[in-house]
Amino acid sequence: MELEQAIYSRRAVRQYAEEAPGERTLRKLIDAAIQAPSAINEQPWSFTVVTDRDLLERISVKTKSYLRRSAPGRFIPESLHARLEDPQFDILHHAPALIVIASVTHSRWAVENCALAAENLMLAACAEGLGSCWIGLAQTWLTTAAARKTLGLPADHLPVAPIIVGRPVASPAAVPRKEPRIRWIGP
Repeated sequence: MELEQAIYSRRAVRQYAEEAPGERTLRKLIDAAIQAPSAINEQPWSFTVVTDRDLLERISVKTKSYLRRSAPGRFIPESLHARLEDPQFDILHHAPALIVIASVTHSRWAVENCALAAENLMLAACAEGLGSCWIGLAQTWLTTAAARKTLGLPADHLPVAPIIVGRPVASPAAVPRKEPRIRWIGP
């Protein structure tokens, strides 16, 4: 797949087939992720790959519980409150794999560096015929001691990007894009 095709066809996928991508494919996505630029060539990322179904379900349950307790009304759109109460709602959308990109440094560019790696990973997933989605609702829980223990993350790692990956059941439709606001400066 050409880069332009991946950029224009990548979508946030929220419906997945059960089968997890193989280790070789997941490593290929991570190899693409680490090609991202990073401030002062820090390359601060680490990757935690979760394909264990029971653990993925526990992560969803713990994240929903944490959000209901700690962030009601503040960070969660009203439309999501009922879904967080629904035991059938899986915050990871039943994806067969979760890749948590974390920074091993706490530099001022830690988040930006990992976000660049995440975009590379998601574009590579699209090129492989896989779907992906950055699960923003999981970010807050991932920074807790309980989450670090659940994932075996060292205390000095800063979780930034929880990305679910898998074979999409269907391709989501394109979302209309707004016209860019461009200010030209110069001749």
